[in-house]
Amino acid sequence: MRFNLLARRITLAPTLALALALTVAACSSSSSPSASTSASSAPATSSAASSSAPSSAAASSPSTGGSSAAVAQITANWEAFFSGKTSAAKKISLLENGSKFASVINAQAGSSIATGAAAKVTAVVVNSATSATVSYDILLSGATALPNQTGTAVYQDGIWKVGDVSFCQLLKLENGGTAPSVCSSTG
Repeated sequence: MRFNLLARRITLAPTLALALALTVAACSSSSSPSASTSASSAPATSSAASSSAPSSAAASSPSTGGSSAAVAQITANWEAFFSGKTSAAKKISLLENGSKFASVINAQAGSSIATGAAAKVTAVVVNSATSATVSYDILLSGATALPNQTGTAVYQDGIWKVGDVSFCQLLKLENGGTAPSVCSSTG
């Protein structure tokens, strides 16, 4: 009995620490918060550490069936959102209903704990014109720390964004099971 409890604590602690680092990465910024929220029209590569601006211009419309343009934009925007190199203003623009989360994102902006955290998209399935399932790994200092995670991307305001429900799940994990009140009005 004691062994099981100890084993559970040992495996839970790194997971919670990772969730904290990932959430802070999603909220941190190494750029000025006033950085432009517009992006280049070409999708960035899938490198999680890429400093290129992700694509905010979709193909003429979101597509069902997993078009390569939608998959490329989802991948670039998802990885940019979780990169410690992306400005808080850009993260807000890449999150579904991002303006509702501005205080959460800005409150954690600039934290040095998240600079090594990133996400690496491993698969995208476009479910409809406005929803996609994203499979991804969480990386810390380039090493896979949480493999095989799943989240939802949504098409909002002409951009594929990280679903706020996915972000709230990470915030809840970071806060010991309690999500910020802004999460109660999502999804």
